[in-house]
Amino acid sequence: MRAGLPRDPAQWIALALSVAALLAGAWLLRRGRSPALARADPAPRPRSGAAPGLALAAALAIVAALISAAYVAVYLRGGPRIIDATSYWLEARAMAAGYLAWPLDEPAASVLGRFLVRSDAAAGGATPSGAEHVAVIFPPGYPALLSLGFLAGAPLAVGPLLAAALALATHDLAARFAPEDPAAARGAARLRAVPVLAALFSALCAALRYHTADTMSHGLAALCFTVALASARRALDEARAPAASAPRGPLDPAVRAAALAGLAAGWLAATRPPSALALAAALLLVLLPGSARAGAAAGPREGDPRLGRLAVALAIGALPGLALLAAHQRAATGAFASSQAAYYAVADGPPGCFRYGFGAGVGCLGEHGDFVRHNLSEGYGFLAAAGTTLRRLKLHLVDALNAEPLALLVVAGAAIALRRPRSRALAVAPLFQIAAYAPFYFDGNYPGGGARLFADVLPIEHALAAMAAVAIAERARASSAAGGLARRPGAPLAAALVAAALPLAGFAFRAGFDHAALRDREGGLPMFDPAAVARAGVARGLVFVDTDHGFNLGFDPAPRDVAVLRYRGDALDRMAWEARGRPPAYRYGFAIPDGGGLASVSLAPLAFGAAASPDAVIEGESLWPPRAQRDAWALPEHAGGTCASGGRLLAVRAAASGAAVVRVGLPAPWLRGARISPRVAIAGDGAGEVRLLVDGALLHAWQVEPAAPSPSAPPLTCAELPAHQLPERAVEIELSLERRRPLTTAAGAETSAPEGPGRAKTEGAEGIFALDAIRVSGGNSVDR
Repeated sequence: MRAGLPRDPAQWIALALSVAALLAGAWLLRRGRSPALARADPAPRPRSGAAPGLALAAALAIVAALISAAYVAVYLRGGPRIIDATSYWLEARAMAAGYLAWPLDEPAASVLGRFLVRSDAAAGGATPSGAEHVAVIFPPGYPALLSLGFLAGAPLAVGPLLAAALALATHDLAARFAPEDPAAARGAARLRAVPVLAALFSALCAALRYHTADTMSHGLAALCFTVALASARRALDEARAPAASAPRGPLDPAVRAAALAGLAAGWLAATRPPSALALAAALLLVLLPGSARAGAAAGPREGDPRLGRLAVALAIGALPGLALLAAHQRAATGAFASSQAAYYAVADGPPGCFRYGFGAGVGCLGEHGDFVRHNLSEGYGFLAAAGTTLRRLKLHLVDALNAEPLALLVVAGAAIALRRPRSRALAVAPLFQIAAYAPFYFDGNYPGGGARLFADVLPIEHALAAMAAVAIAERARASSAAGGLARRPGAPLAAALVAAALPLAGFAFRAGFDHAALRDREGGLPMFDPAAVARAGVARGLVFVDTDHGFNLGFDPAPRDVAVLRYRGDALDRMAWEARGRPPAYRYGFAIPDGGGLASVSLAPLAFGAAASPDAVIEGESLWPPRAQRDAWALPEHAGGTCASGGRLLAVRAAASGAAVVRVGLPAPWLRGARISPRVAIAGDGAGEVRLLVDGALLHAWQVEPAAPSPSAPPLTCAELPAHQLPERAVEIELSLERRRPLTTAAGAETSAPEGPGRAKTEGAEGIFALDAIRVSGGNSVDR
């Protein structure tokens, strides 16, 4: 946790605004002045606060949108930053082009990478070659919305629009749940104060400004959660109103509100499914007490048919989101299976590491290796789940109001809401969200994004904090009534200015440091900038990028004059160049200084020559992710200073005793009729078999024996296996890497995993069996 005096211009601006708000509040109280919209004298005469309240909410919505737009420029520096955000970007661009999953071009390694899954993954790589598709693994709800931004030519405008919608939705949520007695004069005053304060907290929430600036799904998830709860509350109120005593058909306000609640709930399921579980529990808490009261009012012999219609409308409203989710899973995996589970089954390990639940083996060593080794050494049981949840909660304390101490307002508001039946669901919904993500092992925290798995309930927390702030103000008014302070017309506006000063000061002294860390991480820039390509004068050709982030930002499934591909640094790059007609080629460089700081971007021509070399090399790590894995997993690992080609290799690790198999695909169009020679790397008791499969049938097998023990032997031994001829008519070519020996120590106990997710352990009792490279002699060019 970092806190202290402001260091960043945005922090100083927030501090200046906070001080100005405090001074303005003090001036209002001293002078007794107030604008017309703040004249809220608690006289017994009834007056409506809806119009000024909505006007204030609209103004705050504009403020939220403007701050989120500024966040894009100042903190994101013009584009998505973290890997998840770039993946959503690619998924939305594909949906804008009409793809849930797009055709997989050869060579596949040039267009595959992190968070991309082949459509044959759920079937273990059984789909015939040529029928494969590739998709981003994340649920489609948010990318479907972001795709509208791509179609309009302004995808980064979607986030600020979400920010404005969130402020309005938060106002509506608080207006429907907060008041205890809206008919009373004091209740009417509270009806105006709580929603406006909730919208104010929403606009000044730095965590929500990030989630409505970067292309992450939590802003939309928070909007869906908020709209679903508020609409369900409205549906019950409309159904129980005296004017609704007689059925009015399917288009009456109650049915429309229930359908809107269902639409928001279904879209939340298509955006963040675990959050939809939390919402479902909260909706039950809202609807079941209302149903019981309505049933009691209807008498003992017949129930109220309106509540049944509301349930049907809610269920029908949820169908579009659920249908979109099912369609995406079908397109991504070739079956109605989880795209994320299918991806991790072939791209990470140990087997079954990515699952929603508890037990041994939970936690993937490739994607979350450091976290798993540090926190889940004994598996994901009760203690590990409690630790993960507490880490989320610790970071989440700063999310709602920009500083940990201010989270006490949320807690106080929850205590107030629990005592009121109407608002009780608001107090419990954050607990449902915490419980919904407890079975997921990774905490998901990062600077700026906060405890992002809890960000979906931030609008609810803003409503709770507003309830607490109003309650504190009411107590202050009561205690100061004798001195006449409560009668001053500027008191309500002064209290609102003080409320605004708190999150502004929180950002200045606390949260601003986290967002500055987000801004400066990983080179401080988006890892691909199309403007840099345009400035270099590149109007046609191929641009090869080194990073997963850059590929996700630049690749477009629809044909373009400039195509972005993955740079592998081996024969695969030439194959990709040939497959696309040998256009001009360039390499996009994104260099992060060793000591940190702003990255440098370069674009240099990439020459392949007129004819292919008679001997080409495909690096083993370029073939990740594999086609299939059984009782094993394979990950690219660094092995600098060893015999490994390029200092990297594809290491195969066994999950248990017996056969452990990993299958990798090779680019068949270029290898037909060629001779291939696998190069393997072994250490310790590492041994196994390399099988050559052509169109599903075994063509050849190479046995790999353990390295002879010797005190002077290198930590890693590389061996090039004898070359073998491939048939001219091969359609699908694979290598099956079978490691038969378990990962055991000399005493026979299982060893620990490597010291880091990207570093091979080349010393000690653990053995290594890895594919280093494949030498190709006499392969085809695209002309053949």
